[in-house]
Parts: sequence; C-alpha cells; structure tokens
Amino acid sequence: MKTTITAIILAILIIGGALWYSNKGSDTTNNVPVNNVTVVDGKQIIEINVKGGYQPRKNVATAGIPTIIRFDTNGTYDCSIAVRIPSLSIAKNIPPVGSTDIDLGTPKSGLLRGMCAMGMYSFEVEFKS
Repeated sequence: MKTTITAIILAILIIGGALWYSNKGSDTTNNVPVNNVTVVDGKQIIEINVKGGYQPRKNVATAGIPTIIRFDTNGTYDCSIAVRIPSLSIAKNIPPVGSTDIDLGTPKSGLLRGMCAMGMYSFEVEFKS
C-alpha cells in the first residue's frame, strides 16, 4: 500500500512538472504575440530568440516601415541557426552566439513565414497597416 501511494505521488509530480515545463513562457508557446517589436531611428526591429526553435513564433509588426529581424542566439547548436525566408529568397546561417540582423526592406501588409533549414521550426510575422 505504501509503495502504491509513493508511485502515485511520484507520477503526479512527474506529470505536473512536465505540464509546468511545457507551459513555461506561455505567451510564446501558445503562439500569442508578445511585445518584441521596437522602432529605433525609424527602423522597426523584431527580436526573435533562437534555440530549439524561434521564440516568439508569432510576431506582429507594422507594415510600411523599414524592418529588421534580429535573431539572438546564446549557445544555439541546432538547425534553427539556419534561417530561411523563402518568399524573400533569404537563406542565412547565423552564429551560435550573438545577434544577427536580416534587413527585410519595407514590408507590405501580409504574413511573412520563416523556418529552419530542415523545416522543423518555424516563425511568422504578420505585418499590419
């Protein structure tokens, strides 16, 4: 009886921990846009963290403003360091540590999709007027 109770408690802790970990930073894991867009010297900068994917995955920015996507890496050694934006013919390998800017020009309204070289990880930017 004591072993059964211990096993049940252990199972609850493991499942609870897994649920907590999967919801950590829920703004990005649930694909809810977060405030990661700033305007500096007339250029819009969208900051995306790269490690095991792209965070946030969904981004909202303003159309008609010169835009840069800034990819921040910190010990990233997976396929997400090979960034692809097919609609703009962009393919760039970024370093495992540091910041890398990709100039998008002045995007029009619409959805821009990007991914890693393998297509496992993706991100998108919705440009609104």
